[in-house]
Amino acid sequence: MITMAVHEDAAQELIGIGADAVQRGLVLASGGNLSVRLDDETVLITRSGTWLDRLTIDDFCVIDMDGQLIAGAARPSSEWKLHTRTYSSREDVHSVVHLHPQMSLMIDALGHDIRLLTMDHANYVRKIARTDFYHNGTDELADTAAAAAQKANCVVMAYHGSSCVGPNPMMAYRRALNLEQAAEMTYRLLTLGDREAEFPPEAFERIRHK
Repeated sequence: MITMAVHEDAAQELIGIGADAVQRGLVLASGGNLSVRLDDETVLITRSGTWLDRLTIDDFCVIDMDGQLIAGAARPSSEWKLHTRTYSSREDVHSVVHLHPQMSLMIDALGHDIRLLTMDHANYVRKIARTDFYHNGTDELADTAAAAAQKANCVVMAYHGSSCVGPNPMMAYRRALNLEQAAEMTYRLLTLGDREAEFPPEAFERIRHK
């Protein structure tokens, strides 16, 4: 029988990420959700309605890929499909961090691409995908975001948020942080009238293949 105590280490890592994300203004109130793939069939995910800076072990549950509860809190996040379908689309992904980063969403809403401008952006983000707006919790949002994640580790979901993935929670969150920093730098460049500056393509290729 699965108990939440078995997965406390994974939950504690997500608890730290949630607190930091709120402190940095990457999500407000009960927005956002976090997960870890436990194995091919099960996922640890925040429950519905959680505030990411107030998480405890009781705010997590284990579900299967169809959203059926196995252990923990009775109601998984309404975005559970986003997480499970992303895992199904990428065998190498073991964590999904879904936040609501304001600058990334603003740049996207204005019709601009978020530009990668530093070595860290190029190394960790590498490529950004986007989807059109779909209501939270829907099959359309989950399916389009999962498809976009096949091509990129950071997905901007229009007028909603971002979904960043990684082999572990800290890498997924590192990518989320670099995505928002890239958006902030893109905004500053746009206010200065620049629409061309970006990380040098020739240097990007060296990082891509290292």
